[in-house]
Amino acid sequence: MVSLQPPVCDFGRPAVDFSLPDVDGRIWTLEQCRGENGLLVMFICNHCPYVKSIMDRIVRDTRELLGFGVNSVAIMPNDAVEYPEDSVDNMRRISTEFGFPFPYLIDESQQVARAYGAVCTPDFFGYNRNLELQYRGRLDASRKEAAAENARRDLFEGMKQIADTGRGPEQQIPSMGCSIKWRE
Repeated sequence: MVSLQPPVCDFGRPAVDFSLPDVDGRIWTLEQCRGENGLLVMFICNHCPYVKSIMDRIVRDTRELLGFGVNSVAIMPNDAVEYPEDSVDNMRRISTEFGFPFPYLIDESQQVARAYGAVCTPDFFGYNRNLELQYRGRLDASRKEAAAENARRDLFEGMKQIADTGRGPEQQIPSMGCSIKWRE
């Protein structure tokens, strides 16, 4: 398992359109996922310890962001043949177990992850109402273990600011996680 950090935010970069199935086969597009005041695109998976340590916080924060007009979508980019814990059945189980308030999509071709420039799980891309990138940072200070309960909620605060002002924070701390499991 390789630990990586994504690059800093490329402010203003437009969101990449997609058309991907969720765990039940429904097709979702960028336009269907966006919220009135923004969209959080998350590249996550089931097997990564960095994602596992924050899954409950992802659900908490995305649920609260709905109240600010910010929708969220999670995309699983890994090679599920090599990493069976990331299979569709396990994605469905995890999304039900945690009560995901967002669609959990499968990027089987890995083209969407490549188009976004995703490098690890978790990798967060926060967009304003015009679908311009404003956040590319961490959820909070968690690593392979969850940070303290009172840790600053970097992602939540950043997305709330984006909903209010259209601009993300100038200073952002990169996320950290497992490398995306690219196909050969």
